[in-house]
Amino acid sequence: MIPVTYQTEVEGMPVVVVDGLLAPRDLERTLAFLSLSSYSKSESARGDTQEFKHWALNVPPESMNRLPLLGLTEAVLAEHFTRNGPWRLYRSYCNVAQYGDMLFSHSDCLPDQIQLTALWYLAKDWNMEWGGETLFFDEAGDARAVVSPKPGRLSVFDGRIRHVGRPPNRICFVPRYTFALKFERLTEAGTARAEPVPVR
Repeated sequence: MIPVTYQTEVEGMPVVVVDGLLAPRDLERTLAFLSLSSYSKSESARGDTQEFKHWALNVPPESMNRLPLLGLTEAVLAEHFTRNGPWRLYRSYCNVAQYGDMLFSHSDCLPDQIQLTALWYLAKDWNMEWGGETLFFDEAGDARAVVSPKPGRLSVFDGRIRHVGRPPNRICFVPRYTFALKFERLTEAGTARAEPVPVR
């Protein structure tokens, strides 16, 4: 059984937080891979924020078996997200943000779609004063939930929830890595494909 650290809902849609899944050695190896990889400043949060690009590293889903993140995420989905499953990974990538970056709120799928976003927070250490939290908003734009970027933490949430990852504060001199795994629901007819949406 995989214990949940805490869970909440935003307008009936789940946000689940799990700690302690990623072994320290696997966290260290994943960080080494991410810190040596080549990122491109080519992603934007929404269609109306195209001029504000941020850094991302796309990892093909078929290559995710090289990292420990996918198997651990799938175990959480199999135990805690059975209602609309089974699920299929369709996109995987890492975002990196530093002080001074601008990140915008967005949703990961359209309102009539059923998808999940699994977000790993990857850092050797993280101080509460450094910021970098993920905020979740209701339809009125009021913040209803927050997830702190503790090292090795996993948050899984409904892709329809509007959210934003805040960049680190001024006193933080290390990058904020978040690794996103996006899942779509499998149906009897095949995959419930989503329309392309901007990434976080």
